[in-house]
Amino acid sequence: MGLIAAAWIIVLLLGGGIALERTLTSQVRSNFDEQLDYILTAMIASAEIDPFGEIYFDRVLGDQKFLEPNSGLYYQINGDGYEPWPSRSLWDRTLDIEGVPDGDDSFDSEVQYYNSSEFEGEPLRIAKRTVILPGNETRWTFAVASATAEMDAQITRVRQILIWSFVVLGLGLFMMALFQIRYGLSPLRRVRAAIQKLRTTGENRITDPLPAEVQPLVEEVNALLEHTENQAEEARMHAGNLAHALKTPLTVLTNAATARAPDLTDAVFRETRTMQRHVDHHLARARAVGRRAVGQSRTELRPSAEAVRRAVERLYPQGRLDIAGGKEAVVAIERQDLDEILGNLIENAAKYGGGSVFVTLDADPDGEMCLIEVEDDGVGIPPEKRSEIFDRGARLDTGKPGTGLGLAIVRDVVQIYGGDVTLGESEDLGGLLVELRLPRA
Repeated sequence: MGLIAAAWIIVLLLGGGIALERTLTSQVRSNFDEQLDYILTAMIASAEIDPFGEIYFDRVLGDQKFLEPNSGLYYQINGDGYEPWPSRSLWDRTLDIEGVPDGDDSFDSEVQYYNSSEFEGEPLRIAKRTVILPGNETRWTFAVASATAEMDAQITRVRQILIWSFVVLGLGLFMMALFQIRYGLSPLRRVRAAIQKLRTTGENRITDPLPAEVQPLVEEVNALLEHTENQAEEARMHAGNLAHALKTPLTVLTNAATARAPDLTDAVFRETRTMQRHVDHHLARARAVGRRAVGQSRTELRPSAEAVRRAVERLYPQGRLDIAGGKEAVVAIERQDLDEILGNLIENAAKYGGGSVFVTLDADPDGEMCLIEVEDDGVGIPPEKRSEIFDRGARLDTGKPGTGLGLAIVRDVVQIYGGDVTLGESEDLGGLLVELRLPRA
């Protein structure tokens, strides 16, 4: 920001300085030329022709420099067929003035200005005009010359004043820009100090009063801290639950091994299956929480359902699995978690149903949540058992292999993403109806 401000200050001041310098120097030159024109007009107005055809002034010119040799202010009058009439200040020198060429009937109606270096070490500015005086047909060229040393000195002073003024102005503007940048960014330093205070004091929120300009940033930081705390609390809770769940099976195994129980093998098999269920359940939750923290997810519903159907049809080739509903639905959930949810629901329907499974995607297109229905033609689940089936390890049909964690994992993962899952009775197939609601992306 400082470099950008410095660049703009330099560009603007440089452009403005050049424009102002040209304007002022042009004004100095214009004033100089106006003085020459004034003297030239006074000379022409004072000029007269004597009876012999010679030119003379009927009154003395007011500037005494015309009488001082080499004074830097000169005049000279040239006429066709007459010797040049110089001012006394020229002394033994004459001005090289070009008059109107012979045979040319025109003459200078306007004053002409030009620079001359005919005198060594004394550059001149000359104004000349050719006129015809009354009572005489001779064309007279009046010229006034003035040394430009004074004008050049004025221009030099103007340029020096401009340079120093603009340098001081530029430094002042740059210092003000740096002060403005430092003052404008001071709230961010206060935010940094507040965050450092969080780290050193153990506080969990930024509560210091801060300017309104950085308040949105403070709110986002506090929201991030709250989100991190929630994740840490969930991790601690899962670790505690897993430790508590594994404690009993480990105690049983330890006691059986210590007592050298005859059914040690069966106990090991039984308790390790129990521990495996707990580990799978908590790992699924941990994966879902971690993926949710990455950001807003987007997954197309139809490709996930088709992939699950191909897998389930290979496991249960004798059954029938149909999928209907919207093909454009997109849900705010990771693809891996969606595959696991649909895989558990559809596999359970194929395993415990009568052979027919019907899946409806986005059954309510106008709803705020995306509704997915999974129906089967099995015996269903009694209403009083529907809440228990979501508990870890709960199984109503123990004659078929399984861990009893499918619906528990589905419920936990769906709730992590802000969704919901409920059980009911299918009106068309007569078996279990699972209604899964997921947030739309």
